[in-house]
Amino acid sequence: MKLQEVYDFLDRISPFELQEKWDNSGLIVGDMHREVSQVVVSLDIDEAMIEEAKEETLFVVHHPLIFGKLTQLDFSKYPSNLIEKMILKRQSLVALHTNFDQTHLNRYVFEKVLGLKMAHEAPFVCMARGEWCYKELLELIKKKFDLPTLKVVGKKEKITSIALTTGAGASLIDMVDADCFLTGDIKYHDAMKAMSEDLMMVDIGHYESEKFFAQILYDELKVLPLLVIIAQSKNPFEIDNTI
Repeated sequence: MKLQEVYDFLDRISPFELQEKWDNSGLIVGDMHREVSQVVVSLDIDEAMIEEAKEETLFVVHHPLIFGKLTQLDFSKYPSNLIEKMILKRQSLVALHTNFDQTHLNRYVFEKVLGLKMAHEAPFVCMARGEWCYKELLELIKKKFDLPTLKVVGKKEKITSIALTTGAGASLIDMVDADCFLTGDIKYHDAMKAMSEDLMMVDIGHYESEKFFAQILYDELKVLPLLVIIAQSKNPFEIDNTI
């Protein structure tokens, strides 16, 4: 298949026009007229993936490798070092970011991973209503996201509504009408705002809440006449319990 054919398929299942204005989803590296030998799906791309993949591989990732203004290609620095390696192997890269959040990722994590029933869905926020106790909810989150510890803001013993945004969603606080908001990368001032507005927040991690991307996309792409491979992206953060 040509890259254009795979790109068109991706655009049908998760239209690129849905991405946020600041986003850079779509073609990052490649030529739409070139043939694709196989597809590798992953949350992110790294040097090991590029070296292990054969020539003319198409990588489809969640996070755009080029994010913001790129004014020079210094091949000793990220992300230019990865771009050079892909170019030398005639590899391609497409990102599905905020468009895929809206069409697939948030709902999947909310319903399939956490087992919550959707009561309302905004473009980036899923919400459920019910009854949960604090301990019960935190145990569920730890288990499903494989998190040994959790950062919590504004603890509530009884919770009647839960909202979720995967990745870094704290900027969406004003859109959340729930007792508890689950998202990643919660900053200090986000926490202060949540406390002042009586909103409980639980940091579910950026990587941990989005690591399901590759499996979701694999299930969509396996209908294509191409070999599709899941590459396990590495979490850049480690928990050090040695001290």
